[in-house]
Amino acid sequence: MALLAGAGVYAQPAATPECAALAGRARTDYEARRFEQAIGDFSAALRVCGPRGDLRLALGEAQLMAGHGEAASESLRLAVAADPTNVMARKVLGDALYLMGREAEAEESLKGALALDAKFQPALYALGRIYYQQNLVPEAISQFQRLIELDAGNYRAHENLGLCYEAMHRDSEALRHFLKALELVHQDHLEYDTAHADLAEFFLRRNEFEKAFQLATEAAARNPSSARNCFLTAKALIGLNKDELSLRWLERATQLSPDYREAHYQLARAYQRLGRKSDADKEFAIFREVSSKPVSRR
Repeated sequence: MALLAGAGVYAQPAATPECAALAGRARTDYEARRFEQAIGDFSAALRVCGPRGDLRLALGEAQLMAGHGEAASESLRLAVAADPTNVMARKVLGDALYLMGREAEAEESLKGALALDAKFQPALYALGRIYYQQNLVPEAISQFQRLIELDAGNYRAHENLGLCYEAMHRDSEALRHFLKALELVHQDHLEYDTAHADLAEFFLRRNEFEKAFQLATEAAARNPSSARNCFLTAKALIGLNKDELSLRWLERATQLSPDYREAHYQLARAYQRLGRKSDADKEFAIFREVSSKPVSRR
């Protein structure tokens, strides 16, 4: 999420030294992912600087990243009210509303941004993701295709087209877009891992375990803190009948995400197949415990 991405459209009063210092400190906290501190600093900046729309947007972004959906939506509504033409404020408001489960309002906010700027790529992408999650796949495809028309190098759009075509059982088209996403991130976006992870899942669902393993390990190398990447690597190893090797990946996945129910289940099954009954019983108990908790797809 781009901090203060729409700030330039606001008419801003001249900043006092105290205002500039508070806003600068808040931005530093945000960039360092100290979101709770950023919230406090942006709030203090608003009190000193006055009700600036750029600061309300920045506060809303920090609140959203910290998981405070209601507070974020309120800050972002105020940012939109301060300048209804600010497309980034409308887009981030859409993100907040979607994460709160208010999909119709999220869609309305994103469409409002696109009514102001039909080429605003962040809103096109966010709307495409909402349509995909709602299983409105043709509508999602139209958003992602529009993104590629605007930017042929949009690797996220290619990746999501792969997901969409897979959902429609159009595997050759899905694979074409997945591979294009991999080509685009190969050298220029070394930190990006989900294209590899998504294609690993594609091959896992088709029992092509060696291909899945290669992709999942690359995803894990790009982002070793992702529980999903560890889990996909383990699933590929299990498919290759390498239960012993899968254990460290499954254990790592459950350490990174203690509520990862499927990882606990597969770990229990792997222990079971290896004859480690007490370890298996323990993991099955954890699996039952985490399975009793609600899960959000957002």
